[in-house]
Amino acid sequence: MIPGENRLPLSFYEAYDTRTLAQKLLGCELIHNSPDGVTSGIIVETEAYLQDDPACHAYQKRTPRTEPMYAAPGTIYVYLIYGMYQCVNVVSSKIDCGEAVLIRALQPTQGIELMEMRRELSRKKVAAISTKQISIKELCRGPGKLVQAMGIDRSVHNGKSFVDSSLYIAQPVSNTSFEIEISKRIGITQGADFLYRYAIKNNPFVSK
Repeated sequence: MIPGENRLPLSFYEAYDTRTLAQKLLGCELIHNSPDGVTSGIIVETEAYLQDDPACHAYQKRTPRTEPMYAAPGTIYVYLIYGMYQCVNVVSSKIDCGEAVLIRALQPTQGIELMEMRRELSRKKVAAISTKQISIKELCRGPGKLVQAMGIDRSVHNGKSFVDSSLYIAQPVSNTSFEIEISKRIGITQGADFLYRYAIKNNPFVSK
């Protein structure tokens, strides 16, 4: 794929409410045209976070950290968890609303060797020594893992837009239909019963 080809326009992000957008992003391709090379993966799992949702970062408060969530739909929101893992989100709904879609897992499609190298370097920083080789299924299976593999960086991408930056989302590469599985979100305590997690059913790259 030529970098930038079939990039989703602003009108795509503006057209849907947050939960619908979380489903529409499934099957689309997240692409990073970085100085190290191009990496990409099909989005196979997402989670929606709404303003009135206690698990949402923008719930009842607006802070410098969450400011990108109040920007235009399609804005990139990258945050840090546990002091070491970054997660990438697609800002949704209207300006000043404070909602977003978390990208939870990808099916790698391009730049797999570069993804492997990035994940290996990240593991060495934590463990000091290398462990067994990462399987392709595990490269982007989880929000922190996919950010490492794709070379996404909060200091570079946070607050920019998927519409016109080196990190963007492209239209589906295939017209193949799939069934969407809807379930509870993962790793949260507040709002844990909301059915805001969406995944391509039976896809082996979805996080467990």
